[in-house]
Amino acid sequence: MKTYSYYSLSIALIMALGACSSGNHDSGLPTDDTVIPVRVQPLAATDTAGTVTATGTFTTDDETALGFRSGGIIQQLRVKEGESFRKGQLLTAVEATEINTALEQAQLGQEKAERDYRRARQLYADSVATLEQLENAKTAFDAAKQDVQRASYLVGHTAITAPFDGYVLQRPANVGQVVGPGTPVLVVASHAKGGWLLKVGVSDRQWSAIQLGNTAMVTTDALPEKELHAEVVRKSEGIDPQSGVFNVYLKLMGAPSSALASGLFGRATIHLAQTSGVWLIPFDAMMDGDGRKAYVFVTADGKTARRVEVEVSGIQEDHAVVTAGLEGGGSLIVSGSPYLRDGSLITIK
Repeated sequence: MKTYSYYSLSIALIMALGACSSGNHDSGLPTDDTVIPVRVQPLAATDTAGTVTATGTFTTDDETALGFRSGGIIQQLRVKEGESFRKGQLLTAVEATEINTALEQAQLGQEKAERDYRRARQLYADSVATLEQLENAKTAFDAAKQDVQRASYLVGHTAITAPFDGYVLQRPANVGQVVGPGTPVLVVASHAKGGWLLKVGVSDRQWSAIQLGNTAMVTTDALPEKELHAEVVRKSEGIDPQSGVFNVYLKLMGAPSSALASGLFGRATIHLAQTSGVWLIPFDAMMDGDGRKAYVFVTADGKTARRVEVEVSGIQEDHAVVTAGLEGGGSLIVSGSPYLRDGSLITIK
């Protein structure tokens, strides 16, 4: 949005004074009774639909990052980037020696706890052990059984098998690398059966203006001179901590899967829903803009200028979109504004 500062206003006045001084000896400054010539345009509310331009990268609707339940040293990586795989196929595994040892220790602990529990029951039956000792032995035995179950679960997750038929998008890890729990080892997708998405980042104001179902046009260097139709299908409910923006997901309609790849750069023009009851005014008519607020001069009688505050929601080509402040009607002063004050006398050119 084009704004004018007090500094630029002063420069404009100085230039005007210089031009006036060459023809007469007056100061040239308009006084309260000076009639200032202006140009105007009628004020009429209209309906408009704005756009949001954003950039991002392509991804698939079912892109999945695979990692191990517990960390370890990667022992096997049987697929490479771009390779296809079948559901149930072994993709990667970690060294299981440590986890197997933990399972064996848990099983030994369970056997000891079971013996202690049987002995406590016999002693309690012979009135040698107390009820508390029997209950403590039973609790230790139950806890040992839970340890075995937990260790068995971890042993069962030392390998990753394919959850579906698909292919490898990324392989951020290598054999011999130490990875922690949940660290992505493979990023996979299922041949884009769910469709391609363009993930774009937008500001908080743009995020609030974009609605599910808004249409968009997408372009990418991978498909030069071709526009792809898309639709907003998902919005993030929180800010991305890495990029500091809000993510919006656009689903492509009928995009050729062979021409796209995950991570490719794309540009989107999102068409917002139509807004009713707004005014489109030239940038030159606005004064002292600050954020979403600015000032303009209007006239109702064609003889007196009135300074009003307006709220600006965005820009559209060479106009500003005003959503409030111009309900009084009349005409908008589009030239001569730098010389005006509230209540100045005017004449319409």
